[in-house]
Amino acid sequence: MQKDGLPSSKPHIPLWIMFELSYRCPLQCPYCSNPLEFASYKNELETHEWIRVMKEARELGAVQLGFSGGEPLVRQDLELLIKAAHDLGFYTNLITSSVGMDEKRLIAIKDAGINSIQVSFQSSDKAQNDFLAGTEAYDHKVAMAKKIKALGISLTFNIVLHRQNIDKLAEHLDFAISLGSDYIELANTQYLGFAFKNREALLPRREQMQNAEKIAKQYQEKYQNQPKIFFVVADYFQNRPTPCMNGWGTTFITFTPDGYALPCHSARILPGVTLPNVREQDVKSIWQDSSLFNKFRGYDWMKNPCKTCPERTIDFGGCHCQAYLLTKDACMADPVCDLSPDHHLVLEAIEKAAKEPLSSPLVYRNVKNSRSIGTPIHIKK
Repeated sequence: MQKDGLPSSKPHIPLWIMFELSYRCPLQCPYCSNPLEFASYKNELETHEWIRVMKEARELGAVQLGFSGGEPLVRQDLELLIKAAHDLGFYTNLITSSVGMDEKRLIAIKDAGINSIQVSFQSSDKAQNDFLAGTEAYDHKVAMAKKIKALGISLTFNIVLHRQNIDKLAEHLDFAISLGSDYIELANTQYLGFAFKNREALLPRREQMQNAEKIAKQYQEKYQNQPKIFFVVADYFQNRPTPCMNGWGTTFITFTPDGYALPCHSARILPGVTLPNVREQDVKSIWQDSSLFNKFRGYDWMKNPCKTCPERTIDFGGCHCQAYLLTKDACMADPVCDLSPDHHLVLEAIEKAAKEPLSSPLVYRNVKNSRSIGTPIHIKK
């Protein structure tokens, strides 16, 4: 026990790990969670390095391994990595745009032992999907989703919701159901990375969020988990923050393409921290001993109002990266909490965004692609 009588900050088991195999991606989504300067991060881990990391994580007790990016399909060793994870006993899932996949490669991925595949769509509407993706990808996504189901692989339909597509939520749900999705993930935008840069163009109006919540609930009640529909109200529209990855350094590790181990996807934006790298430390020492993973474990780091809040054991102060982006201090209470002295920053952001046109210009991963709704997309064949 800690001196304040709260639970010990002794590290838990990292049950869930994520391999961000590459920041390379054929899509240019304006809400991408990759670092803004993603192109400068090269020197990707080699196949044998990824396999060593998964072995060390498995020895610590990790049971689920996700392959993500960027786009994980750009890695030609993806099937080898999936097989290695499968042989180690991991439950494996692939998080992909499906661009770079064909039937032959999909069969190879299945044979390697993949347990589930999540295909990301930008919209159920072809024109809007391709506009938001920055490339003509819709038809390919549909074809691959159908082949995933035909091969008997569990399919998760994922769509990131924001002001420019959230009004089509019923259409998105009907479309996902028509594909035979086993799970539907309605992922309201987390305003980090490129999404923070595009916040005013992506933040829904309050009435949009309220209507979407109502529609999601109707579908959940109608379909009774067949498929299972996940919908979480966007942070900015909640009164209390969401626990960061179920609690910083308690459950989750993500490994970046260049080998850094992070307690959450965005932790490398935090200033004044030392990022542990698997080329210099093993996973056990990173998890148990690194200053980064211990930085927000427990409660001693907290300032008021978190320090004296009875809900601190539930939300752990919320998202530290969000707190940093909004207040420049990662130790402050997440400003989405209405008990935070900085909550006005969130309310002001919502109010400011509400004054913007629903089709405000977007900044894409590739700035040359930045455009407004209605601007034609010219793709080289």
